[in-house]
This record gives sequence, structure tokens and C-alpha cells, in this order.
Amino acid sequence: MTSNLAAQLREGTSKAHSMAENVSFVKSFLGGVIDKDSYRKLVSNLYFVYSAMEEAMEKNKNNPFIQPIYFTELNRRQSLEQDLSYYYGPNWQTVIAMSEATQNYVNRIKIVSEERPELLVAHAYTRYLGDLSGGQLLKKIAQRAMNLSDGKGLAFYEFSEVKDEQEFKQNYKKALDSLVLDSVLTDQIVAEANVSFTMNMKMFQELETSFTRILIKLITNAFSSIFQPVVVSH
Repeated sequence: MTSNLAAQLREGTSKAHSMAENVSFVKSFLGGVIDKDSYRKLVSNLYFVYSAMEEAMEKNKNNPFIQPIYFTELNRRQSLEQDLSYYYGPNWQTVIAMSEATQNYVNRIKIVSEERPELLVAHAYTRYLGDLSGGQLLKKIAQRAMNLSDGKGLAFYEFSEVKDEQEFKQNYKKALDSLVLDSVLTDQIVAEANVSFTMNMKMFQELETSFTRILIKLITNAFSSIFQPVVVSH
């Protein structure tokens, strides 16, 4: 008997998913408008999130709820390190820092890992299936928008150990459905997935503020150059 958890997660997080996609930063990204400084901050934030999540998954890999979905080929920390080296240089570790929303997200993962490790299922679902589902599209958008013709700076979207992403997603969903859950725990996992979506959304909103400031500066500079007074020499 299967738990049908995959479908319940999809249906139960549809509203939160839609809200996250409608944050201005995400809409701009999907529309091909990406500021490299904001993007590298996103990569930095994701590095801290995935480091915490993958440490938690490793720690709880023998938990009966985690073991079926513990796929190390999905790990993103190493690929994010490659991207951070590209965007910030070899000393990236001394430059990056967690934003407030990222810190809250990381703290949540650590608390769940210690107190309710079965709820890590929700965090893994929210991030990893999202990466697999939209990763290739986002990679193409980012590559074009930031003129990354050499393909560097996009390791986050590359799953070199996953041969067939569609097949892998189906296997991941089957693994979710194989978990032996009662209705109470199922509801709790769906609720935690909504928490995860909300925390992702707050990270995007922080970047939105940064992106808006940069956009205003660019527009201001553009108008300044257009309306610069002409000096007539006699």
C-alpha cells in the first residue's frame, strides 16, 4: 500500500508554490532579467541552505523515513562551491555571509533534523524536485541573460550523476509514496513543505529588494546620461 505522499505534497503546496513564483525576483528571472550581483547572492544563500540540508540528511540517512529518499546524486553543495568560486573568486568562503532569511531557513532545517527528522522529507522534496523540474530551463535563462557563453557559473543546475531526469523524478516520487505514514504525519510533512516554500519565498524577497535597488540605479544612470547638459564651447 502506498501513501500517495507525492500527490498530496504537490496538491498541498500548490498555493505556496504559486506565491513563490510570483515574487518579483522570480518573475524577473523567468522573464530573462537577471542581475549578476543578485544572482550570486542567490547562489550564496543556496549554498548555506543545501549545506545544512545535506548535513541533516547525512546525519539521518538511516532513519526509516529518510533512507528511501536519500539520493546522494542530488547533492548540490559541491556544485554550488564551484559556482561560488566562479562568481566570488578563490577566497569566496571569506566573502559570503548568510542573509537574515537564509539564517532562519538554516535554523529551521537544524531544528527539524534534531527534533523531527522525518519532516526533512518536506525540505528535500521542496528543493530537489524543484531543481530537477525547472533546472534546465533556469540554466538556459541564466546563461542567456548573464552572457555565460562558456557555461561556467551554472554548475548548480547540472546533475551529472542523474542520467535521465524524468525517470529519476518518477523514482523519487515512488520512494515518497513508499513511506509508511498515517494521516497525521502526512499532514505534518505537507505543512512543513509549505514552511519550506515560505522560507524560500522570503529569500527571494530579500533578493528582490537588492535587485530593485540596482535596477533603479541603472535607470537613474541611464537618464542622467541622456539628459546630461550639453556644454557649448565658444
